[in-house]
Amino acid sequence: MNIEYATFAGGCFWCMVKPFDQWEGIHKVVSGYTGGHLANPSYEDVKKGNSGHFEAVQITYDPSIITYQQILDLYWPQIDPTDDGGQFHDRGSQYKTAIFYHNNEQLTLAKQSRQALDDSNRFTSPIVTEILPASTFYPAESEHQDFYKKNQQHYQKEREESGRDQFIKEKWDTKT
Repeated sequence: MNIEYATFAGGCFWCMVKPFDQWEGIHKVVSGYTGGHLANPSYEDVKKGNSGHFEAVQITYDPSIITYQQILDLYWPQIDPTDDGGQFHDRGSQYKTAIFYHNNEQLTLAKQSRQALDDSNRFTSPIVTEILPASTFYPAESEHQDFYKKNQQHYQKEREESGRDQFIKEKWDTKT
């Protein structure tokens, strides 16, 4: 089996698992932390905003079934790519958006997809989602894994109260 990784930050990692978890060829989606300077950070370390890490998801997938481009196409409609202060009601650098590339092909595709989104004029503000090299990914604590499955009511309430679902409906015209 051919396995590759895709890593994305899109605000609260609880809300970033389900959109990817449901596709053939995706083997698992892990919530975690990446991009910072603190080794083995905890949820509290990252939430405080002083670890340098993003809340992120790391996707393990089979590129013969689902391509990196298809995964990028799933990523963009989950976020507000123009918000450089976080995502929805989650504020701070730990909730900013980013694509973490694992190889040169991912870097090229990520840059092309960001440029295509910018050129589409879907948004009047500039696209600020960063494209960064992948670094150590630290899986989050077990209570944060598959949160949408284990805590369905809390998950749904979080999505609704954050404004994420309303934004997606208004700006992306897609199902959440």
